[in-house]
Amino acid sequence: MKRFLAILHARNLEFIRDRAALSWGLIFPTALMMGFALLFSNGDQELYKVGVAGELNHPFQDSRYINFIPVDDVEKAITKVERHQLDLLIAPEELRYWVNSSSPAGYVTEQLLKASGGETLKASEVSGKEIRYIDWLIPGVLGMNMMFSALFGIGFVIVRYRKNGVLKRLKGTPLSATEFLMAQIVSRLILILFVSITVYIGCHLILEFSMYGSYVNLLFVFALGSLAMIALGLLVASRLKSDELASGLTNAISIPMMLLSGVWFSLEGSPQWISFISNLLPLTHVVDASRAIMLDGASLLDVSHHIFALILMMFIFLIIGVKMFRWE
Repeated sequence: MKRFLAILHARNLEFIRDRAALSWGLIFPTALMMGFALLFSNGDQELYKVGVAGELNHPFQDSRYINFIPVDDVEKAITKVERHQLDLLIAPEELRYWVNSSSPAGYVTEQLLKASGGETLKASEVSGKEIRYIDWLIPGVLGMNMMFSALFGIGFVIVRYRKNGVLKRLKGTPLSATEFLMAQIVSRLILILFVSITVYIGCHLILEFSMYGSYVNLLFVFALGSLAMIALGLLVASRLKSDELASGLTNAISIPMMLLSGVWFSLEGSPQWISFISNLLPLTHVVDASRAIMLDGASLLDVSHHIFALILMMFIFLIIGVKMFRWE
C-alpha cells in the first residue's frame, strides 16, 4: 500500500505541476460549450420534428421540411414534446395529437396539420421547459474530454516513462506492475473526475443546464466510463515505446469514437452497421447513459445496459492491458 500511495502521489503532483495540461483540460471543454451555446442560442431549426405513434395515412405526410419520426413509447414521446425535442406528436389510431403550448415550432406544425385536413384529430396541449442544444451537447462534450484525458493522459505517460527509461529503473525496485498500473489508473480517474466536475459546475453557473436526474447517478456513470477509457488507454500503451506510434494509434481510436458516439449529433435513423459499430465504443455508452440521466431523469436501472457494457469493456481492456504490459 505504501508503494502504491507513493506512485499515486507522485503522479498527481506531476499532473498538477504541468500547468499547461491542467489549464487545457479546464479551458478547452469550457470554451467549446460556450461557443456552441452562443452559436445555437436562438434555437433555430431547419426541420420540424413530428413523432408518429403508428401508421399515418394523412395528407399531412406530404408537407415539406418536416421530419416524421416513428415512436414506440407514447409516454416518452409526450415528454419530448414537453421539452421541445418533438414539435408535435400524432397517434393516428387514437385520432389524437399533442403539441406544446409554449413552442413556436409546435404552433406552426399544428397549423400545417390543420391546413392539411387534421380537424378530425383531437388536440392535447402540454407544457414544459425547452431542452436546448447545449443541454443535449454537454454530456457529449464532457465524455469527449474524459476520452482525450484518459487515452492521451495515461497512454502518453506510460510510453514516455518507457522511452525515457523510467520504467526500467522502476522494474529494479520492489514495485510490482500491478501496483504501478493501479496507481496510474486511480490517479487519472481522480483527475478526470475533478476536471469534469469543475467544468460542469462552472458552465452550469453561466448556462444553467437542464438536469432531471440524480447527480449521484451521473457521477457514477462518468466514473465508470472514465475507468473503461483509462483501461483502453492502458491497453494502447502496454508495449509501445514510440511517441509517434502512440499518437497515431490513439488518434485512430479517438477520432472514430468522437464521430460515431453521438457527441455532436444524434445517430437515430442511421444505418444499422453504424449503430453496431457505435455500440462497440465506450464513449457511446457514456454519452447515452449520461444524456438519459440528465434529460430524461433516467435511473441506473434504466441505463443498466450501458452500465453493463462499460463494465464488460473495462474488464476486457484491463485484463488484456495488464497481460501485455512490459516494463521495457
